[in-house]
Amino acid sequence: MYVCICYAVPDGEIKSCIARGARTVDEVGDACGAGTGCGSCHDHIDVFLAAAHAQPDVAALSRSA
Repeated sequence: MYVCICYAVPDGEIKSCIARGARTVDEVGDACGAGTGCGSCHDHIDVFLAAAHAQPDVAALSRSA
């Protein structure tokens, strides 16, 4: 699925940029161009960023709840 229509950047490429260290929308844009056009994909990129960076936090939660 394309996340950035302006530059035809698919979700896999966004995830790859994040896996290689991109931590902000601007850093994703620097890495692959996504989000550097009209900006309508910024919210979608933010979701991928939040999901990628939330995983360690979720793993650290107590399982006793």
